[in-house]
Formats: sequence, structure tokens, C-alpha cells
Amino acid sequence: MVQIKYMLLISRQGKIRLMRWFDAFTATEKNKICRELSTTVLARKLKMCNIVEYQDHKVVYRRYASLYFVCGISPEASNELLTLEIIHRYVEAMDSYFDNVCELDIIFNFTKAYDILNEVLICDGSMTETSKTSILKTVASMDALETSDNLDQVLS
Repeated sequence: MVQIKYMLLISRQGKIRLMRWFDAFTATEKNKICRELSTTVLARKLKMCNIVEYQDHKVVYRRYASLYFVCGISPEASNELLTLEIIHRYVEAMDSYFDNVCELDIIFNFTKAYDILNEVLICDGSMTETSKTSILKTVASMDALETSDNLDQVLS
């Protein structure tokens, strides 16, 4: 089983677009990880391996369009390919929800990007849902609740 410590979405310009921490890190450690991984991942060539040893854990990343999806995983994780699959499942779900997701969708709808991530991974960094259909149904249900709540507020 893969224990994800954090997930970062980094633009090609090195800007953090989304970050989710599943392990306890201090603010200083978070800033250091973001800064160092941004430069490390962006400096790697396309044909290089997507798995990097970093501090006391491994980092698995994948580039989709203009974004790098970066996951820190526990060192005892025996299957880095599963982490790549989790990243891919997350991208697929966002791609279906946003109808061909791009960096701007994440910037302007970051709460939805977090909602989708929360459906894929639970609080301890383990995968909860593998079905893209189930993920999208849950997010659609949340959207319906938000819409009905907004309608209730307008009517009151």
C-alpha cells in the first residue's frame, strides 16, 4: 500500500497551484519541500525517470500539459507505479469534471480541484476511490447541494 505524504501541483514556471499535506510538516519544512521540489522536478529532462529520492522519502511525479503532479511517498512503499496510477486517476477525474482540464481551471476552481482530490485520497494519504464514475457522482452531488444552498439563501 502506498502512503502519500503530500501532493503538489506545480506549473512549468515553478508556481505551486495546489498542495495537500497528509503528514505533519512545519511551515518551514513545507516551504523548503515546495521550493526544492519545484527546482528539482522542473530541471529534470522529459526522458528521465519519474521517481526521485528526496530527504527521507521518495518523490513520484508526472507531467500533464503545463502542470507537474508531484507526490511524496513513504520510503517503504513498494510500488511507485501505484502512485503514478493515483496521479493519473486524479487527472482523469478532473479532466472529466472540467471537460479537458487546464491550469486555469485549477486556479479559478481550486475548491473543486480539492474536492476531487478528497474523493481520490483520504486524510492519511491512502486511495479511497478508484472509480472515476463514483468520484464524479459524489462531486456532482456536492455541486447540487451547493446550488440548493445558494438558492435557499437567495430565497430567504
